[in-house]
Amino acid sequence: MTSEHGATSPAPTQTPTAPGTTQSATQHGSVPVTAAPTGVVRRATTDDAAEVAWLAALTFPLACPPEASAAEMATHIAQKLTPAHFREWAASARHALLVYDGGTGLLGYALLALGAPEGTAEADAVGRASGREAPYVELSKIYVLPGVQGRGIAGELMRAASSTAAQLGPDLPYWLGTNAQNLRARAFYGKHGFEVIGRRTYVVGGLEHDDVVLLRTS
Repeated sequence: MTSEHGATSPAPTQTPTAPGTTQSATQHGSVPVTAAPTGVVRRATTDDAAEVAWLAALTFPLACPPEASAAEMATHIAQKLTPAHFREWAASARHALLVYDGGTGLLGYALLALGAPEGTAEADAVGRASGREAPYVELSKIYVLPGVQGRGIAGELMRAASSTAAQLGPDLPYWLGTNAQNLRARAFYGKHGFEVIGRRTYVVGGLEHDDVVLLRTS
């Protein structure tokens, strides 16, 4: 599926304390939690693919529900979040891959996709709520390293993603899916104008989990 199971689970996640606060994490794109990061949101290039894939591998498990096993998450990452995938998305005219560049490394990323939802449940929900047929713009992924969460990076990424969505598909419905249990993510999306319009199942490593489907209405 195009949409990421917590993709939609940006900075608000079930946040551990260790990742992103160590020297090794800093070397790979995070910063110590005591530092206030400054940077810019920009379009990713194919040269960023390996670093964004590393970022995705680190952050995807943070958005998964408690029952998701390490094996499920590792399988999903190995199959869906590879450097080849991010290289393809960076070069695609139907995608927009954004990164928050902190100057010494990438601290977060977002992926937008233009097209029809792959799942019937989300396609029906967006079509019914918007009154329009596909294509739509999906906020497929948005994540921030745990060591810099709470510093406004997710908000900057979201604002840039919303602006880019309007360019990628002018006047098209703008939607996302996220895990139903991730209440912090859902509150974050509500703050940015998204409302729950339906539900779907999302497969992680071969097992199904419950997601909610949201549409930006304001």
